[in-house]
Amino acid sequence: MAIRIDRKIVGYEVAREEPQGEQSEPAPAAPASKVVQMHEKLERPEVLMGSTYKIKTPLSEHALYVTINDIVLNPGTEHELRRPFEIFINSKNMDHFQWIVALTRIISAVFRKGGDVTFLVEELRSVFDPRGGYFKKGGRYMPSLVAEIGDAIEGHLRMIGLIQDDGLDEHQRQHLEEKRAQFEASRNLAYTETDPGDPFPPGAQLCSKCNTRAVVSIDNCMTCLNCGESKCG
Repeated sequence: MAIRIDRKIVGYEVAREEPQGEQSEPAPAAPASKVVQMHEKLERPEVLMGSTYKIKTPLSEHALYVTINDIVLNPGTEHELRRPFEIFINSKNMDHFQWIVALTRIISAVFRKGGDVTFLVEELRSVFDPRGGYFKKGGRYMPSLVAEIGDAIEGHLRMIGLIQDDGLDEHQRQHLEEKRAQFEASRNLAYTETDPGDPFPPGAQLCSKCNTRAVVSIDNCMTCLNCGESKCG
């Protein structure tokens, strides 16, 4: 039977026939998400877990101690996540007091903002001291004290799982060990002749990729024994 519509259509739905005596029940409402995300208004708990890293540089006779405190979100659930919440830097050396306090406040604010905070590592590592950098134990070059603080933050973010370890796999490590043995054999070097604080052969050059003094010439090809970077592919 035809039905005449005299008013404007404002909505529609598909009609379904229902058996007599049965009534459709409303679908249960989806439970509200209770997953807590990191944001700047999150209140600080009374107790936080943290780690302290010692930084000793040739620029000062006093060491710096970098403490990073973490907050655990959604503890005991499948959404449990450990995130950095604040950072403190302490030292007996008061020469850098002002900018260190400013740096800790800015980094702590970025931590509490939430989101991806791993970009801080690259930003801090890009800071160069106009007086020049220095080599730390293991042949790693640090362009500034700020870069060393960034290195400590990276180690912490790796420890809590925010930065996944993208190091060399077992096959690459074995290949580099073979290259190192080949290099030392060609120059009559032995592992015992190297500096215990520097695991790479003496005379190695600085790698532009990993900033480690580990680049040697193997078969007329400059190869880094730390990260595998090679000019020959």
